[in-house]
Amino acid sequence: MDAVILAGGLGERLRPLTKIIPKPLLPVGERSVLEITLLALKRSGVRRVFVALNYQSELFKAFLGDGSRWGLQVECSVEQMPLGTAGPLRLFADRLRRSFVVINGDILTNLDFRKLLAYHRRSRALLTVVTKQIVLPLRYGVVTASGGYIQRVEEKPNIAAEVLAGIYACQPRVLDYIPPQTYYTMPELIHCLLDAGEPIAQFQLHDYWLDIGQMDDYERAQQLYQQGAFDEMLNTDGP
Repeated sequence: MDAVILAGGLGERLRPLTKIIPKPLLPVGERSVLEITLLALKRSGVRRVFVALNYQSELFKAFLGDGSRWGLQVECSVEQMPLGTAGPLRLFADRLRRSFVVINGDILTNLDFRKLLAYHRRSRALLTVVTKQIVLPLRYGVVTASGGYIQRVEEKPNIAAEVLAGIYACQPRVLDYIPPQTYYTMPELIHCLLDAGEPIAQFQLHDYWLDIGQMDDYERAQQLYQQGAFDEMLNTDGP
């Protein structure tokens, strides 16, 4: 199984930490976010990982090497210009010849990627988008009214929404829809496929998931590590 990790972002919302260390290389407990992701992919049967780099790429290369210390084959690409969240996939087009998974470099999850890829293949879609239900508290009371009269007031309700989880499963042919050497995002790719009438599958994620893009989330990841939330992901006795 092949996987692509998108690790080229600047991590601006985590500054000043990311002025020195790129976001995927930030430590969570005794390991970096990137290493936790590599181990999670390995446990799911991934053996070849492509890492898309931009910001401080030499630090990543020094850390990753060829991937052999994790029992993986790791290859890197370096963007000459920012390519967004979909554009970097074209850099690996000559090597991505079978179904593959994509994950943002700032995501922590215990998703079994084998299940995702099996679901994707059954769906016969070019792209499968992993979504996660997020529940956010609203700070205000919500009013329901009709004809100028109040019918109901709900005090600070929770709002639930399915959001992009930063994880995808792809057929190689999806790369044909990504323009080369162009900044291109996953939402743009999704809209392009929809306009072309291509099927896009949804995979609802019920497993653990955390985006460490902001300081509160990064601190939350540290707390969860101390509570043992990542123990299964870090177990190197997997397949």
